[in-house]
Amino acid sequence: MSMMDKLKQMLKGHEEQAGQGIDKAGDFVDDKTQGKYSSHVDTAQEKLKDQLGRDQDSPPQQ
Repeated sequence: MSMMDKLKQMLKGHEEQAGQGIDKAGDFVDDKTQGKYSSHVDTAQEKLKDQLGRDQDSPPQQ
């Protein structure tokens, strides 16, 4: 079982809270880097939210 699968199991039912944590972490990074990597951080946030929010049996969306 991969690390992502373990995270999904732990967060099941708490997707909204996980999303808020991802947003907060991204805002922290943006603050510390003075927004220099803002577009990269936003992309990483969205990809992580997609991974954690998607059901394990669902194929990746394209």
